[in-house]
Amino acid sequence: MQASKCIELKIRTDLISEEAFDLLISSLGALGSAEETDVDAELTDRIAWFAIAEDEAQTKAAIADAAILQGISRDSITMATLEQQNWETAWQKDWQSMDIGNNLRVRPSFCEAADDGRIDIVLDPGMAFGTGTHPTTQLCLEAVERICTDTPPATLLDMGAGSGILAIAALKLGAGSALAIDMEPESVEACETNAAINAVQLTALQDDTPPGGKFDLVVANILAGPLVWMAKELAPCVGERLVLSGLLTTQVDDVAEAYIKEGLCETRRDAQGDWASVEFSPQT
Repeated sequence: MQASKCIELKIRTDLISEEAFDLLISSLGALGSAEETDVDAELTDRIAWFAIAEDEAQTKAAIADAAILQGISRDSITMATLEQQNWETAWQKDWQSMDIGNNLRVRPSFCEAADDGRIDIVLDPGMAFGTGTHPTTQLCLEAVERICTDTPPATLLDMGAGSGILAIAALKLGAGSALAIDMEPESVEACETNAAINAVQLTALQDDTPPGGKFDLVVANILAGPLVWMAKELAPCVGERLVLSGLLTTQVDDVAEAYIKEGLCETRRDAQGDWASVEFSPQT
């Protein structure tokens, strides 16, 4: 079952930049984010939602402590606990369909399909992260589309899969099979649900470490720290191509160094604003 509640964080836009907010919420494993404007008060809030760990008070304290480290005063941090229904209403209000790359479209299940030839990726993320709105997800989707258009991989591993958006995109672009792994049970459920919505088949597993074996394409849109930590285990999974994201442009060098040490060769970097992706292949 998906979690029945989440924590909503609000911070005014004049108190924290978009880049700093993205970094803050990514480090805390946000489920999603949005902006909300009060026209009468002429104020805009940056909003993010977080799954509640075993202890709700402890989760709120961790969020507040991280925001304070960003220079936000405790009085400027607003948090509330939302029931599942209110969470779903909140993200639906701000999420619309998006065209990504040359032929992809990501749309929520409540938006109508458009008959224009683009490949629809239909999502109902529930309490899992990944709607395609974040630059790192868009960079990964563009890389998956480019790679699959060139040569669809027979096997794919999506490490830290969230809603399953990358694995589903690859399957709809011709990948033979996909294994989606995430440490959160809500994400495993979301992967299975979204695969069914999109009429594709994938295997979703709950784990926090890469599996054994090799995959033609490996994608991981996580964070710089975990990507460095798992380099020794993830690099051996790469049969032909590896795409990493969830990175600030300032973090790419450190992440790349970790994978080069494990026998991979960097082949490409891309950036969108302050966020980046990096690609590798095995050394020949």
